Amino acid sequence: MKIDGNNPVEGKELYNKVQELNKNQDAGKIDSTQSEEAGSDKISLSGRSREIHELKGLIENLPDIRTDRVEEVKKAIDSGNYNIDSLKVAEKVLEEI
Repeated sequence: MKIDGNNPVEGKELYNKVQELNKNQDAGKIDSTQSEEAGSDKISLSGRSREIHELKGLIENLPDIRTDRVEEVKKAIDSGNYNIDSLKVAEKVLEEI
């Protein structure tokens, strides 16, 4: 039985190339962060993740009850203009099931 492509020398060379590329990338990162204090941890968020975080905060601050909508429905009930669409109610009930 012959196995092709499992040459340890080639694997070692490939490993060394990967390590060299990683060192070059790390060197670029170190150059940009040399002003930071050595040994300290830091988190950096992308612009998109910051935007998502801000939106989550805004959503969490929204009230659970839409008082404007509640008042609108109350007025419609009091005036006798509130109509219930039975088809929509049935659709919502079926969606929940």
